[in-house]
Amino acid sequence: MEEKRRRIHLLDEIRGFAILCMIVHHTFLDVGDVLNLNWGYKVFNALCYVQPIFWAIFIIISGICTRLSRNAVKRGFLVLVCSGVITLVTALVMPMFGFIECEIYFGILHCLGFCMIAAGLAMPLIKKISYKTGAVVSAVLFLFFYGIDSGSICFGLIDLPLLLMQNNLLAPLGLHNADFYSADYFPLIPWIFMFFAGAFLGKPVSEGKLPETAYKKRSSFLSLVGRNSLWVYLAHQPVIYGIMFIIGLIIS
Repeated sequence: MEEKRRRIHLLDEIRGFAILCMIVHHTFLDVGDVLNLNWGYKVFNALCYVQPIFWAIFIIISGICTRLSRNAVKRGFLVLVCSGVITLVTALVMPMFGFIECEIYFGILHCLGFCMIAAGLAMPLIKKISYKTGAVVSAVLFLFFYGIDSGSICFGLIDLPLLLMQNNLLAPLGLHNADFYSADYFPLIPWIFMFFAGAFLGKPVSEGKLPETAYKKRSSFLSLVGRNSLWVYLAHQPVIYGIMFIIGLIIS
């Protein structure tokens, strides 16, 4: 953010809370995968109904922060490098230790990296469009294309041509065949529209038009997690796997 701009602790705290919810969700999956406890899968599946809410919050805030960033493109490339590391670890390293079906080929960091770069390059145009109009159009496009990875759009009313899903070359866009698998999957379509909605909504935020309470810190922990969300996300799976592995050794 610009040095003279006050820190918006509310955004940090909400983002911190959202990523902690995502981590808790992943933890229950690890309970099933690492400890082979079926109740972990049950809780994980139950939370899948509410988890998209926290995904949306996290992505919208990321879009807002792109409006505040000094160099969104540079930040996007950094996130892409980190996402590449995740792919290498989950697809090559973890299977060597017996962890299967954990490959992440286009997860949330891959998606956010591309979104940051796209929004950063398009920022001059974004700033020329009414933020209300841009946010509404982005939200409509998100809803229209939601579910594209299942082969249909517009709430399932429009089926996509099978030709688009014969291979996985377009998997980053949400188009893939039945053989594609990614443990964490966030295709650019429709999530880039959610991100752009945040970028548009960032206009009044960047102009300092938030209520005074938004600049006050309520939770140092959540604020810290939110400010360091990238590193927290990168570290959480190795830490959780390590803890689960130790627990598994103890109970066995």
